[in-house]
Amino acid sequence: MSTQGSGPTSDVVVQKYGGSSLATVSQVRQVADRVGALARSGRRVVVVVSAQGDTTDELIGRADAVNPHPAGHELDQLLATGETASAALMAMALQHSGLAATALSGSRSGILATGPHGAGVIVAIDTEQLRTLLDAGQVVVIAGFQGVTADGDIITLGRGGSDTTAVAVAAELRAGHCEIYSDVRGVHTADPRVVPDARLMPDIDIDVMTEMAFAGARVMHSRAVELAALYDVDILVGRSTATQTGTRIHRRDGNDMLEDRTAVMAVVHDTDIARITLRTHDTPDPSPAVFRFLAEESIPADMTTVSSAPGGGFSLGLTVHRSHAADVSRSFSDLMAPRRHGVEVEDQVAKVSIVGQGLLSRPEYASRMLASLVGSGISARSLSASQLRVSVTVPSSDAVRAVGLLHSEFGLGAEAGAMPASLSPRP
Repeated sequence: MSTQGSGPTSDVVVQKYGGSSLATVSQVRQVADRVGALARSGRRVVVVVSAQGDTTDELIGRADAVNPHPAGHELDQLLATGETASAALMAMALQHSGLAATALSGSRSGILATGPHGAGVIVAIDTEQLRTLLDAGQVVVIAGFQGVTADGDIITLGRGGSDTTAVAVAAELRAGHCEIYSDVRGVHTADPRVVPDARLMPDIDIDVMTEMAFAGARVMHSRAVELAALYDVDILVGRSTATQTGTRIHRRDGNDMLEDRTAVMAVVHDTDIARITLRTHDTPDPSPAVFRFLAEESIPADMTTVSSAPGGGFSLGLTVHRSHAADVSRSFSDLMAPRRHGVEVEDQVAKVSIVGQGLLSRPEYASRMLASLVGSGISARSLSASQLRVSVTVPSSDAVRAVGLLHSEFGLGAEAGAMPASLSPRP
């Protein structure tokens, strides 16, 4: 993705509103009032919208009723209509309030994407039309979650892809920051739906947020955070109806206290994963072929382990999103044919992670994590570690309990205040 145009456009504000913020006519009007007030203050405004409420799930349900295994080309055409309709309604609401507004589909907004259907990746944005409309005093409303291929086909960006649309537009317009609004207050130390005393984090380093998003935090689309980190776009995450500031995600300047830089900051879990193990009974190592396939299909994998067997052969294990499990398992078998091999799929597992900074150089964090889980009767397997994240797989039935235990173990609850985990008592 290369930046078009010249010079900063710091007077441009890019906002994204999630589907839960637009579910009803009343909510659409409330957001339009909020956007209208910003536009009337003299700012140039781009609004990226998701499909209203549960529209995407409803469209998927209709597709499944007609054909449980639809072609990606047609499914993308269907799903893109949710965001397109939402953009049109928002523009209509703005027009009704007396503002000039134009709704754009992903293709009309100049968003070029590539990759497989349902998992497109933005490669460029032609901002000429966006700039022309903004210069003419228009509020531009963009249908998120979608783009167009070089061949002119509609392609969607995957669940949460409207976040990525908004960050990409902010990067190309050199807005410097992007505001993401939904039904959550911001980023918490754990999912507040499963940990009632999870604290709101008013400020978080963007590299830490990248790990949180990939590890399962649903506040932000992982590719959106990666894009923001690459193009130095600050993100504000908050609730669309709130007056308080949510969470600022940005690159810290390095002046934070030492203890903050080495603390466990959050616990994240992901129950939508499956662990796949491929075992071969001969050589060569299957890893190159496996990862070539994953790259071609744009399927991210995590917690990878590769080992050789004493009698020959290899064992390769990894985690993928559960929706990819069947295709990955089938493809692994195809890749290995006619070699002797076996593929095992475990879909009753979850990934639980502690996220922070300096974790790999402080092995006591992993030690405390495992001791807390095993001491409470939770089987922890497939550990992987980096400076920013330590992850284990646990039985999916134990995921919520594991998150609560680790949140308490590292002193992240509201009652614990701001005491860094690196200073909290150790067993």
